[in-house]
Amino acid sequence: MAQIFESLVIRHTHRLPSPKGSAGEGAVAARQFDAVLASVGFKLSAELLERLSGLTEAAVVHTARRTLPVVREMVGDHVPHNAYFIDFPANVPDTQEFWARCVAEALGDETARGSVLQQVRRGALDLLSLPAYGRYQHTYEEMLAAQDELIASAGDRITVLHLGRDLDAELLDLYLALAGSRTPLNEEDLRDLKVLAQHCAPGPQPETIPVRENRAVINEARLNVGADLLLDTVTDVLRLACALSGGDVTLQEPTRFRSIPRPLRRGLLAGLDAVVAANPAKLADVHAHREPFKRLGERLHPHEYPQWPYAADVFAVARGEKEARSFDSRIEELLDASEVLGAVKLLESAPGKLFRALDHLLRIAADQAEREAVIGAAVRVAPDVSGRVVLSVREHLHNRARESGRSRIFVNRRGRAWVTPDLRPPVPAADRDRLIAALDAETRRRLPAPGRLLLDPDVLDVALPLSGRATAAGLGVLPRGSVSAVDGERLRFFVYWKETERRTDYDLSALLLRGDYTTDSWLSYTSLKGVGGRHSGDITEAPDGASEFIDLSLDRVRGTFIVPQVNIFAGESFEEVEESFFGFMLRDAEQKGRPFEPRTVRMKSELRGVGRVALPLVFRRGDDGTWRAKWLHLYLRGISAANRVEENQASVSTVVRALVEREQLTVRYLVDLMTDGTAPVEQWDGERVPDGPVTYIGFGRPEGLHPDSRVITLENLRDLIPA
Repeated sequence: MAQIFESLVIRHTHRLPSPKGSAGEGAVAARQFDAVLASVGFKLSAELLERLSGLTEAAVVHTARRTLPVVREMVGDHVPHNAYFIDFPANVPDTQEFWARCVAEALGDETARGSVLQQVRRGALDLLSLPAYGRYQHTYEEMLAAQDELIASAGDRITVLHLGRDLDAELLDLYLALAGSRTPLNEEDLRDLKVLAQHCAPGPQPETIPVRENRAVINEARLNVGADLLLDTVTDVLRLACALSGGDVTLQEPTRFRSIPRPLRRGLLAGLDAVVAANPAKLADVHAHREPFKRLGERLHPHEYPQWPYAADVFAVARGEKEARSFDSRIEELLDASEVLGAVKLLESAPGKLFRALDHLLRIAADQAEREAVIGAAVRVAPDVSGRVVLSVREHLHNRARESGRSRIFVNRRGRAWVTPDLRPPVPAADRDRLIAALDAETRRRLPAPGRLLLDPDVLDVALPLSGRATAAGLGVLPRGSVSAVDGERLRFFVYWKETERRTDYDLSALLLRGDYTTDSWLSYTSLKGVGGRHSGDITEAPDGASEFIDLSLDRVRGTFIVPQVNIFAGESFEEVEESFFGFMLRDAEQKGRPFEPRTVRMKSELRGVGRVALPLVFRRGDDGTWRAKWLHLYLRGISAANRVEENQASVSTVVRALVEREQLTVRYLVDLMTDGTAPVEQWDGERVPDGPVTYIGFGRPEGLHPDSRVITLENLRDLIPA
């Protein structure tokens, strides 16, 4: 278990819990460990190298054996990455030439000749019936032998591992950070929180747990150790029941409730009873999830526990046997009647709901007096609205078209995206601008004084992580809408997948778009070579894992946008396969090397969304010729089988345009508010650090920072969101 915990700390914090062992002469082994780490793009901080050098050689080797598998998996180097064409990106044939060669080889194969001849006579040929198509024709070792060594470059990625505290202290800090997050976590982080909660439930807890899903995971652990539950709504109990059944605590997907042991039933019913007894109006919350509550009641048997009558009322409301008028129904009734003033008066008691309804209220207001009432109420309740909601509404208002007719993009919690025309009438510009100014002032009031601010300028265009679900799990992954520089000459995408039970064929493709978002060309298994690009070849099954690559020389690419995508052609979904991930590498023109070189990997993200087409990010050429990436983390529905770049180019172009043209709130926005033009800002030059404490914001923690510094990196960027 200790190794699992160490892995969690390394992945989330890039810190290595303080290595244990006897004092000794471990300097040589520590330098060897550092050299091996360099081959996958990591290095030991000076402090960590010094710590390891003072241990015995055996202790250093033990630490290395536990650490190396973790960092290799972080970058995607824990699996072999073979390519169909053995010397890719060299000598990739033209598509038609390659297919003709596969046919010729099949005709020379006695077992395949008859079937191929029949297909040819019918005028249609199934590529999968050709023995040489879609399956590796050489081993991984043969591919390595055919490739030149990678030439090291100063531009290769280096991720520093820092010295942490002892394991228990690191676990507690990580638990408190995840449990107390002000924004929802992504699925992997939520799973990690569950592991940590089981370990940390008896100990210190965060002052507040703002996110309900986090509270459900923590309540499950607290229930198992007999600690008091953290409940203040009936929905908290429903989420806990979902957690106990291994279901979805976000309540987006239906949970099949398992048989619940009697002690846990008593705990859930007692919790429901206490919530409703303290505030009977909370029975109205049942309406939002009536069906799950009815199914839960069938498992809890509330009639067997007359000592908790308020719990029985919950299920009576769910079955329609008891009336409990909901707050939302009262608001809906007022809005349907265009009773703006009445709705505003009622919504002032629910500040978060008022903020979410602002756009609608301003649109249906009959005159300026009603709009003034809406704005006044918003300003009054703003201090009681969570920072995440304040920022979300601020971003919405910034993007709100002054005139109707533009497209709107919607993205659900699972990353599924769709675009519709914006048919809403505009919000009056003056009202919108007043609200924006008020929200800026409220956010500025909540931000802490940064003191001496040390800033990595590359982080300024990173989007604020208003939801962890807008960021996939992985290494070097930025929140949806973030923009980052692309500083290499060659861009290489990769996808890896391993099927669980049935044949699964994922196709890596790249759509090249012009400045007006029309298609210029594409690279895929049907177009192996294009202007400036090469595809590594189609792999159509992955019982032992498979990889595909696309290599692009950026100075030869036509068009303005490069949109990599992963299409599910056949088989298991992104959530069914044993493993699947996407990433990209950057190299100088002469670096050569294997198709997959871990130290050139700039990003590796898990593919775990709902949909048959994955769009991780888009690359855009600026007017000055430089390229920048904008992060998407989107999934399109696609079709049940045979998804191809040729067929989905229109839908991909529409979604890409909608998100590229949307502006997100970024770190720059908060830094400007935080400093207010008065606080000093120092730019991190990658070399010297100040002597005293600073607030540092950047991609990775610099070495040598004062121990009292506040450090914000990609790993804890959520901490920037004010409470």
